[in-house]
Amino acid sequence: MQNKPKNNNMIKNAVFMMAGTMLSRILGLAREIVTAAFFGASRNMDAFNIAYTLANLARQLLAEGALSAAFVPVFSQALEKNRTHAIKLARGCMTVLLILSSAVVLAGIWQAPALVKFMAPGFDIDTQNLAIGLTRLMFPFLIFISLEALTMGELNSLGSFFVPALSPAFSNLVFIISAPFFVAYYGVYGLALSVLSGGAAHFITQWIWGIRLHAFLYPAKPNLKDPDLRRVMKLFLPYAAGLSLNQVNPVISRMLGSFLQEGSISVLNYSNRILQLPLGLFVIAISQAVLPQLSKAKAPDDFIEILRQAINFSLFVVLPASLGVILISDQFVHLIFVRGEFNLWAWNATSSCLIFSMLGLPGMACSTVVMRALYAMSMSKAAFNVTLFSVVSTALFSLILIYPMGYNGLALAPGIAFTLSSLLGLYYVRKKLAMSLKIISLRRICEYIIALSVIFISVSIFKFLWPYDPAGKLFIRVSWCAGVIIFSAVTYSITTLLLKFNEWQWLKTAFTKK
Repeated sequence: MQNKPKNNNMIKNAVFMMAGTMLSRILGLAREIVTAAFFGASRNMDAFNIAYTLANLARQLLAEGALSAAFVPVFSQALEKNRTHAIKLARGCMTVLLILSSAVVLAGIWQAPALVKFMAPGFDIDTQNLAIGLTRLMFPFLIFISLEALTMGELNSLGSFFVPALSPAFSNLVFIISAPFFVAYYGVYGLALSVLSGGAAHFITQWIWGIRLHAFLYPAKPNLKDPDLRRVMKLFLPYAAGLSLNQVNPVISRMLGSFLQEGSISVLNYSNRILQLPLGLFVIAISQAVLPQLSKAKAPDDFIEILRQAINFSLFVVLPASLGVILISDQFVHLIFVRGEFNLWAWNATSSCLIFSMLGLPGMACSTVVMRALYAMSMSKAAFNVTLFSVVSTALFSLILIYPMGYNGLALAPGIAFTLSSLLGLYYVRKKLAMSLKIISLRRICEYIIALSVIFISVSIFKFLWPYDPAGKLFIRVSWCAGVIIFSAVTYSITTLLLKFNEWQWLKTAFTKK
């Protein structure tokens, strides 16, 4: 029985990232409140969401995806040998990244009409033209966010997690402040200008913090003979190929959604924005914290233990969050979005999409952590296979579910695919290490059933004793949502403490060990 984590830094860094991410995600929701109030679930928002998705297609490829997968393990190992060399490596990578991202931006602007037509074949000509203009305006966002990802990887490897997690808050804050002014003069194009402004703020915040840590990044001539740089590039290409496939997932939902009723793409996007709150707050935080630790693991036993604890800690926080959001989805969507042009249909549709999206969150959590394990082990072929499986599964389940479930089926399909792909990834890890992983026991599953049942009962009692009033004052509605979240969190904490979940001991050890 595990009593304390094999590596305390993973737990501590994950908690720091959660704290920093919390403000970022809250402001992210505030950002969506602003856009929803201006444009609701409309043709303009459908066009904006398509353009934003296209501008982001290469983000995971160049930023949080292939770049992190290739750069962080190599940079972390280089740091342990020679800090000066590691910083030079990062500067060389910055030059390569600038050249690559600029080329992608120019290609995206040039091919915007073809990209929009491919992603949203169901759009009429006016909506297509609007999406094309927005796409061309927003594509330079990729440069800012790619540079941000490089600085984040550097800071994480240096042991700094709070500021990188907090920096998106500055991006969202800039968006929220600038959007009303830009929209007043440029309409929906103003949202694109706010996106660019926020992306610049995101990068600059982390870049300045890197200077403070004596890790000043600037473009420098890359040493093509450097074995570490060559290793980064060698890992980057297969990861980029695999993660470019992963970008097909949002394309699938947008493409199929363009054939559904007007506003379907928008409600899928709104529900996804709420999904991003627990996803970024818990899942991404843990996966970002665990990658440097897995990369530095010396023995297979240590590697498996860190992986096991990362998955278990993810489920420990994600499972109650998923159930809680499902139980109050209707009330939460009303509180967040229902105002201005956001009408009754948009409310009901977003709420139902959110329920089906949250069902897949635990699978997304496991898949994200498992992919980090494959990156840390430099298993590029296995990572490609898992990504390909995820994409094919998403497409298959989307086609199967769209007919009986409409946009709800498109919301559910990715979660099913990610759950299955996490199992495939664990199979590759187990095969590589030739050791049993024993990620989760039958006893733990039974304990989760008890703990989640307590949440269901506590939320049901809360809703019965204090019904949500859609017509109530904002302060009352905010208090209701805060109250049900706190009440269910307390009951879950007490239950898991009584059941002696190891995660509480892990947290205690991580923050009391000197």
